[in-house]
Amino acid sequence: MAPNPQEKIKLLYIGSYAEIIDALKEKNDEAEIVVMDNGLRGIDYLSKNKDVGAIISDYNLPGIQGDNLALHIKKKMGLTKIPFILLAFEEDIQFRDKILKKKDIIDDLFIESPKIEDLFIRIRFLIYYLNEIKETEPSGIKTQNDYKIPIIKRLFDIIVSATALLILSPVFLIVAFAIRLESRGSVIYKSKRVGTGYKIFDFLKFRSMYTGADAKLKDLEHLNQYSQNKKEEEKSGKIPPCPRCAKLPEGKYCSPVLYIKGEKICEYWYNVLKKKDKAATFVKIENDPRITKVGKFIRNTSIDELPQLINVLKGDMSIVGNRPLPLYEAEQLTSDDWSARFLAPAGITGLWQVELRGKGGIMSEDERKGLDNKYAYTYSLLGDIKLILRTIPALFQKENV
Repeated sequence: MAPNPQEKIKLLYIGSYAEIIDALKEKNDEAEIVVMDNGLRGIDYLSKNKDVGAIISDYNLPGIQGDNLALHIKKKMGLTKIPFILLAFEEDIQFRDKILKKKDIIDDLFIESPKIEDLFIRIRFLIYYLNEIKETEPSGIKTQNDYKIPIIKRLFDIIVSATALLILSPVFLIVAFAIRLESRGSVIYKSKRVGTGYKIFDFLKFRSMYTGADAKLKDLEHLNQYSQNKKEEEKSGKIPPCPRCAKLPEGKYCSPVLYIKGEKICEYWYNVLKKKDKAATFVKIENDPRITKVGKFIRNTSIDELPQLINVLKGDMSIVGNRPLPLYEAEQLTSDDWSARFLAPAGITGLWQVELRGKGGIMSEDERKGLDNKYAYTYSLLGDIKLILRTIPALFQKENV
């Protein structure tokens, strides 16, 4: 079983990064926070308190480096099931490669000041992984593909999908005829998707685009809503001010100060701006010219999703779950350590669709990832039924996701 999201974690932070300490203390409803300012005190605390849920440590510590501290805790003290997360705000690629090779002692590495919500999601996944999954893995090889949907959820999926396919069969025939009448090509569009436990399968939809639309995706990257983040900064050529520092007295900064282009900037805001420069993982294009007229209608009404009932009946998907991702998106999420979402069933509808649908594209990648991971830890049959009921009114909104 995954850790209960309502259960408090005993969290040990070893270091002196003021912003991290303040942010952790704000989460006292989720965690009991213990702070030690150096590695020796951290070791002493752990020798008397074995019930720590996770350890977060700075790399630069008085008298010992963070990776050597991890080595002592994991190997000499034998605390192998306690996640050890290292904070090392270093840009050097060789340094990162060196740390990432120490996977047996360091469970995660943050090279940017993490959002506290994201950090807690990651901690809960690591606790689950080290205590529930890794124990059953031969030679440390991941076995997420062995994950199976709970029996009661699978029975629910079979009954709902079979009934819906029977009732909606006339709709299938009408839509198929309309698609073929407007444009040539297959009525059903198949794409390879990554679902539960990284399983790859043929994802079915009614075709809503002209044939060959995938090949035109690169030419439309400039229209991707997820990558339009920095227009104003590029126009002005100046570094925008940090909103956290703006709340502090003049001359004070919320985190250590860096000098970029001759200007002072706090480390927190530098990391935020740097993240905006990266290419977006998800793709969403408003008024996509590749979509047919019939396609626009079936997308706005979510009729294009109906063939996924076949996926559900086959067992590739569930009625409710995290959306199965195209291969290129899944690869980026895996490399970005957001793999927790793949521990949940893949679904037709889910938490982030209901929460964000109809907001005109105002959504960040972090919001979407966070909601996916949240569902992975909290899903239940009763929760799924509630999400289905919330999905029905969302279908009548124009925004398609």
